[in-house]
Amino acid sequence: MKGITFQAWRGPHYVTLAEVLGRLGGSGHGLRWRVECDERWDLTAELERRSAGEGMDTPTLLALVSPAVQLVDAEATGFAGGEPVVVLTEFDSSLWEVRAADERVLAELRQHYPDAVPL
Repeated sequence: MKGITFQAWRGPHYVTLAEVLGRLGGSGHGLRWRVECDERWDLTAELERRSAGEGMDTPTLLALVSPAVQLVDAEATGFAGGEPVVVLTEFDSSLWEVRAADERVLAELRQHYPDAVPL
């Protein structure tokens, strides 16, 4: 997988997991997600509970993290056919790292986040 990284803060606006998921477009549909969080609170416990086994679908993940949930040191991995195809890593609420098997995903994100640089 290739990847990019970009700043999570856009002036006063924070780029949330829900926003990044939305920017995946059709590439995010049909994926099963597993989320791991270093920070512990009710929502992160629920995300990890739903990540067990096959994980959760994209609409479920979006419902849990929308509209403005800010996670600290979290990783969401999207699987297709049991294989990881997208990995979204939120570092210390300051940076996003996105790795993807399909470079079109990265190209789409670069359009929205032009400051993105290769990993």
